[in-house]
Amino acid sequence: MLATRHPKPMGKQEETGVAEYAGFLQEVKQRIAQERMRVVLSANAAMVLLYWDLGRVILQRQEREGWGAKVIDRLSQDLRSTFPEMTGLSARNLKYMRQFAAAWPKREIVQEPLAQIPWYHNLALLEKADTPETRLWYAEKAIEQGWSRNILATQIESRLHEREGQAQHNFPATLPPTDSDLAAQVFKDPYLFDFLGTDLPRREAELEQKLIDHIQRFLLELGQGFAFVGRQVPLEVGTREFRVDLLFYHLTLRCYVVIELKAGRFEPEFIGKLNMYLHAADDLLCHSSDKPSIGLLLVKEKDHLVVEYALAGTRKPVGVAQWELGIAQSLPEELQASLPTVEEIERELGKGE
Repeated sequence: MLATRHPKPMGKQEETGVAEYAGFLQEVKQRIAQERMRVVLSANAAMVLLYWDLGRVILQRQEREGWGAKVIDRLSQDLRSTFPEMTGLSARNLKYMRQFAAAWPKREIVQEPLAQIPWYHNLALLEKADTPETRLWYAEKAIEQGWSRNILATQIESRLHEREGQAQHNFPATLPPTDSDLAAQVFKDPYLFDFLGTDLPRREAELEQKLIDHIQRFLLELGQGFAFVGRQVPLEVGTREFRVDLLFYHLTLRCYVVIELKAGRFEPEFIGKLNMYLHAADDLLCHSSDKPSIGLLLVKEKDHLVVEYALAGTRKPVGVAQWELGIAQSLPEELQASLPTVEEIERELGKGE
């Protein structure tokens, strides 16, 4: 009977060699991944610039020679027969190239940042954003946050550029200048909860549950960097237990974000309670490497001056913003005016009782 052979234990030198090889392998894999990404980005930039060149030539010829739209159809057929393996040469796409060149007369603008996003992102900018400045703003955001085309379109439709950085706050008085500026840009006003549908929540618990049920969409609306920690997180203060509606951690700000939800109008006492929660969160939750917690109060209605007075003298950093369902905004003004309010519906229902 043959004796069982056990693997010989590795010596220290062999263990060191294995560790060195593992590190070497990781370095090579990272280098290859980076190069593959560079090649993809380079190819995308080259394609976007090619499309701009083609659009510019078409535009110039049509302006100079008076060529009509039928020339594009013919050009598409000829190009596709010459380059059968090449996609993107349909008549429709050639017209988009002409529109792209007309929107951006200067090639250097296209090189940065428009050539850094995919072609269909550029088409979304052309179709949904109104001005060159707005298009560039969203292009830079798409690069910074890695948005897909659908998310880019959603953010444009929600007019994010008008809402970002608009929450009322006391950050200059409660945070260092660099943190204050960054925090101000993180929060917006209003927050659009169109993913909740048209059924207006009447109680904070109902609103809270609906947001948790749609946590992915809620995180998208909050913006990049928010990580969900928990709901109704307990904070023990003295002999009492208080519960935070929603607790997040912001990866860039490096701090907890305490979110309190209100289904109604802003009241000054909300600030005092949130201020206490932030003190407790700093004492009970924060690690030594964490920065001071920030509070975000979301209300259905607010008076700008009342909020300003309530924030004055508050020691903890707090932002206040409204939330909206976002449905009525997509309706024409004349239709919005004709829709009954919740109060009117309730009155009509009460008459039948």
